[in-house]
Amino acid sequence: MSGATRGFLGRRHAERDSRLPPGQYDAGRDFPVLTAEVTPRLDPDRWTMTVDGLVENPSTWSWADLHALPGSEYEGDIHCVTTWSKLGTRFAGVSVDVLLEAARPLPAAAFVLATSTTGYTTNLPLSHVVDGQAWVVWTHEGKPLPREHGGPIRLLVPHLYFWKSAKWVTKLTLLEHDQQGFWERNGYHDLGDPWLEQRYQGD
Repeated sequence: MSGATRGFLGRRHAERDSRLPPGQYDAGRDFPVLTAEVTPRLDPDRWTMTVDGLVENPSTWSWADLHALPGSEYEGDIHCVTTWSKLGTRFAGVSVDVLLEAARPLPAAAFVLATSTTGYTTNLPLSHVVDGQAWVVWTHEGKPLPREHGGPIRLLVPHLYFWKSAKWVTKLTLLEHDQQGFWERNGYHDLGDPWLEQRYQGD
């Protein structure tokens, strides 16, 4: 009778969490801080959110206006291109669907360019920010979003790598064509799907 000696094969590796895309690790309670620009100090009373470009009704909301809209929460995971993931996290704000409903995209609109108060930009297909896939958020785990993580407000597109979730967002511009943002012009992938490991151009 053949067989392996007890203990010879050693311990089995713990099964990988199915929520982790390829190449990612669970950051646990950590929430690493990464940014391409100086962290600004924003006064919510002077901040505005605008949806413009290929829309019937270009719209701008003040901080108070935005908080008066129907609220929405995201509970789930986020993934950074630098390989960390934060699992089971919670953000709250307003769905981008609500903003687009007010602005009424024109039929030709196919892409979105998100712009931050710092001038940072990132591009997204319109199809990836509709139907409950994207939010403008101001709380994390029930507390105001910290400045270093985009507070007082940021875009949240959790199914894509986190550089697409622009910090300190102030404008969404709808376009007919794809217009690369800051990291995309510097070699990052135009879409950034973690499950396809779309980290860089050509992936």
